[in-house]
Parts: sequence; structure tokens; C-alpha cells
Amino acid sequence: MASTKTSTETSASKDQDGAGGLSGLAGLEAGLDALETSVDQRTPRSEIIRNKVLPPVFAIALVLVIWQALTWAQVVDPYKLPSPSAVWGEITEAWLQGTLFDYIWTSLWRGVSGFLLALVIGTPLGLLVARVRFVRAAIGPILSGLQSLPSVAWVPPAVLWLGLNDSMMYAVILLGAVPSIANGLVAGVDQVPPLFLRAGRTLGATGARGTWHIVMPAALPGYLAGLKQGWAFSWRSLMAAEIIASSPELGIGLGQLLENGRTNSSMSMVFLAIFLILIVGIAIDLLVFSPLERRVLRSRGLLGRS
Repeated sequence: MASTKTSTETSASKDQDGAGGLSGLAGLEAGLDALETSVDQRTPRSEIIRNKVLPPVFAIALVLVIWQALTWAQVVDPYKLPSPSAVWGEITEAWLQGTLFDYIWTSLWRGVSGFLLALVIGTPLGLLVARVRFVRAAIGPILSGLQSLPSVAWVPPAVLWLGLNDSMMYAVILLGAVPSIANGLVAGVDQVPPLFLRAGRTLGATGARGTWHIVMPAALPGYLAGLKQGWAFSWRSLMAAEIIASSPELGIGLGQLLENGRTNSSMSMVFLAIFLILIVGIAIDLLVFSPLERRVLRSRGLLGRS
């Protein structure tokens, strides 16, 4: 009888311990889930304005104040450093003549079209270099060398080969952007954990299916960095081509506007072209690449929601 009672108590004790262990594991799992779950909380508009809008506005205002102070103090000759009002006059004149947006659109259309074409060429090239050893050994060093070559070096041969036309512009853009896009994708593929590839092969994701569903998503951060750098090279290559090569058939882009200011000894026009080039580059980064980068980082739990 006593033995039966003892065994019953022992069994009850084991059941309690098991229940306690299960509840402890359940609590641990719930805690881990809570840590991994991001709280979808909207940032107040006042905080967004204070943290993201006011700092660049303050920086721009500070630059304008220092610039105006230098012109008032006549640190350099006026023809070397025009006043902000003189540059604003150039902007107003271009606006009234209806040429301001023509300058921007001419260069922006060429830059975006050339970048998209470089994307179509550079993506499969990067995958080929990353996945095939012989191709990497043969082409990899060439891509790295092309990426380090200044884009302006391609303008003279492109003019001799293709003439003064849009094809020459696109050729210079491609030679500057394709290596950056391809190398960015190669770097992203190299950083894919081998476990992902083995898991994909186990699930039947091989060949093109494995590349699309396993390799490309895992390599997306490096690929996006290559795209961002590729756009920078596209824009710089285009500006170099527009500055050196001029023709009535090409129209007047931002690079040609910059060269016209140098030819006419008009520093206000030179500053106008520089500001427009900067504005376009910053706008593309803020409107295209920064949202894509935040989305990729957020999908990987590396960036909190805002």
C-alpha cells in the first residue's frame, strides 16, 4: 500500500515537472517571438521633421550664409565666386526662357536609359562571373580593372568609333556602369551562406530556379550596393561625355551647360550646372535607392519600422 502511494506521488511529481518544463519552454518561445517581432509604430510627423528635414535645411542655410559672407568680404574676385543672388538670377533666366527643365531632362533621360541598359547587361554578366569559375578567372580581373578606369578615358575612343551622337553617350555610360553592377552582384553572391545553397538543392531549387529563388534574394544587399554604385558611375560617365563632346544634334544637357559656362567665363552658369547635377543625383538616391535599401534591410530585420 505504501509502495503504491509512493509511486503515485512520484508520478505526480514527474507530471508537474514535465508541465513546468513545457510551460517554461513555451514561455521561452513566446519571449523569443516577442523579441523578433517588430512593433509597427508610426513615427510622429514632428519627429520626422526634426530628425530628417531640419538638419539638411540647416546645413543648406549655413552654406548659403557662409557663401554670401565670402562674397561680401570679397575674399576672391567676383568673377571667380559669384554671389547666391547671381546664381539665382541664372536659374530665373533659364526658367523664364523655358530651358531649365530641358537641361535636366536631356541628361536625366540619357542617364536613366543608359543605366537600365547597363542593368540588363551587367546582371547576367555578374551571375555568370560569380557562378562559373573559368569565366571568373578570365573576366573577373578585367571587370575590376574597368571599374577603376576613369570614365572620361572612354570618351575619345567612343567619339572616334561612333561619332557625336547619343550612341556615343550610351557607350560611355555602359563602359562605366556595367563593371560596377556586375562586381556588386559577384560580391553579393560570394556572401551567400553555403547552407542556403544546400537547402535549396535539397528542396529541388537547382539551375535557373535556384538562382532566382535562392541566390538572387540572398545576394540582394550586395547587388543593391552595386546598382547604387552603377548609377553613380552612369551619371559621372554621362557628365564627362557631355562636357567633352558637344554637337547641336546632342542638345544641351547639364554637362554641356557646365562647359558653356566655362567657355563664356560665366561662373554663375557653372555654379548653376553644378547645383543641378547635384540635385539630380541626390534626388535619384533619395527617391529610388534609399527606399529600396530600407526595404531590403527591414525585410531582413536589420532596420526598425519608421
